[in-house]
Amino acid sequence: MIWAILAALGVPLWICAVAISVLVYRNRSMHKRPGNVPVRVRAPGGRRWLPGHAVWVSDVFAFRGSPAAWKEALFQVTSATAREPTAEERKRLHRLGDEPVVGLLTLAGGSTVDVAVRAGHEAKLLGPFASSHQEDAPGPEVSEHSEDGAALPSPLDPSPKGHAP
Repeated sequence: MIWAILAALGVPLWICAVAISVLVYRNRSMHKRPGNVPVRVRAPGGRRWLPGHAVWVSDVFAFRGSPAAWKEALFQVTSATAREPTAEERKRLHRLGDEPVVGLLTLAGGSTVDVAVRAGHEAKLLGPFASSHQEDAPGPEVSEHSEDGAALPSPLDPSPKGHAP
């Protein structure tokens, strides 16, 4: 129907084909960015999850709606935490798998933004704040003694014991 209206108005169909091709190309190039993650973003107080793609640039979360939503947003984030979605949120999060993860991004102004991703993309969702969550998890113990029981030099010590300067 839209094609008939455009043709009646005198718009050549090849212009429409070029415009559609440009949109598809831009959308595909967005998927190939390093660190790209498909997300759903919900504004504070909002009920609707907007689909799109995002990437972290330092502490800034850059979001672009897809494929041609023309919505772009830059969020300066001060902290990020991940959590399980509520039952109501699960109903509204389509195409994110069985176990999506919801992140709460606290912005520089004090407001918050909810961001949802697939379960495997949690580290990409938290971006530079992912390391703070991993520090809380117990890791392997590191021994500061060699196999024969002697103390090992500190890696920060500029002149380890046993070596002449």
